Amino acid sequence: MASRADNIASNLSLANFSKATELQNRIWFTIGALIVFRFLSFVPLPGINAQALSQLTEQTQGGILDMFNMFTGGSLERMSLIALGVMPYITASIVVQMAAALHPTLMALKKEGATGRQKLNQYTRYGTVFLCMMQGWFLAAGLESFSNSAGLQAVVQPGYMFRVGAVVSLVGGTMFLLWLGEQITSRGIGNGVSLIIMAGIVAQFPSFAANMFEGGRTGSISAFLIVGFLIMIVGLILVICFMERAQRRLLIQYPKRATQRGMMQADRSHLPLKLNTAGVIPPIFASSLLLLPLTISQFAGNSVDTSSTAGSVIVTLNQYLQHGQPIYMTLYAIGIMFFAFFYTAVVFNPEETAENLKKNGGFIPGIRPGKRTADYLDYVLTRITVVGAIYLTIVCVLPEYVIAQTGIPLFLGGTSLLIVVNVTVDTISQIQSHLLAHQYGDLIKKAKLKGRTR
Repeated sequence: MASRADNIASNLSLANFSKATELQNRIWFTIGALIVFRFLSFVPLPGINAQALSQLTEQTQGGILDMFNMFTGGSLERMSLIALGVMPYITASIVVQMAAALHPTLMALKKEGATGRQKLNQYTRYGTVFLCMMQGWFLAAGLESFSNSAGLQAVVQPGYMFRVGAVVSLVGGTMFLLWLGEQITSRGIGNGVSLIIMAGIVAQFPSFAANMFEGGRTGSISAFLIVGFLIMIVGLILVICFMERAQRRLLIQYPKRATQRGMMQADRSHLPLKLNTAGVIPPIFASSLLLLPLTISQFAGNSVDTSSTAGSVIVTLNQYLQHGQPIYMTLYAIGIMFFAFFYTAVVFNPEETAENLKKNGGFIPGIRPGKRTADYLDYVLTRITVVGAIYLTIVCVLPEYVIAQTGIPLFLGGTSLLIVVNVTVDTISQIQSHLLAHQYGDLIKKAKLKGRTR
């Protein structure tokens, strides 16, 4: 059932867009910031050999680096200043969120309001810097140990000076992206960090589309497959749009209060529970864990001793955990379902929600406040999470199955589609909110003018 806000937003007229100068300035600022992000993705780290680096990219295809490279818009394969992107910040924020739900001290900080959130954000930034330093050091060390078949080194002058310079450059690039994301959030439109991730994903779409249609022109890809890809992508987008906006609204009743006319009136509201509370975290975690052995073996290269027990285990894992293998897709689906329930349990606390309702005098009709309300919330949330986990599994596993059957690498996988659609829907909702505020502002101005003429 559509809410009153949705009904008002659906009646908005885009004719007011030309009059909303503040919204136009915000959109132009956002576009300019994303252009700066794309320019930075082509600025390489100092001391990198581009010719040897291109062969390294081909060697490490299929691993976890492919997923990170997709989120950074190709910055990782070019080893630019922002090669790490904002993924260290995302990882640090997830860790802090989990710690705030499990550790008593951090849980108390979370309940302190704006001051506590500011402190948690500070911890997140410290964690981001720490992760950037670790990832940058190992990335620089891995580049130093790589040489192509022609004997060219990926690093021109290996050594500690290169590693320190690379770490400083990568930390500075990631922190600059965080600052840019904050500027987009405050002075632009939409969530800055999410828009940066989406821009990195969408930036690779033209090359994928050109390769696919070129394959159709030369005959390497049949026209039937191209049409099937397009139908599947459109269908997945429609499913994601529907499921991400789906909610289970619980009726909340408040005690009767006296109105100005002396009548007793009871207030009602709704507690919205999203069908997919975990968002895109489950597929990211599941794919990262499954692709970790493949990435380690790819960086190790020929140094892996296949005669040893550890080497034979890594080789066997790589054979069964390749993209499209039945075991990989089965474990991928199981991992998505597990992390969907796990992360939902972390971010939503039924006991805390029930306690807040009890403090404010609210209750669910037919359910006693306190523990019974918490049990009921947990009951409802568990059942809608089952539907959300199945939806995430289908959206993420279906592209993997199509890739395995056709042999054509599909650019818009389930995880990237989820990110692009969610960020797009959120940005459009914010644009509608600005238009709605502008429309109400015009009505208020007209009402004041009429009042003065009288």
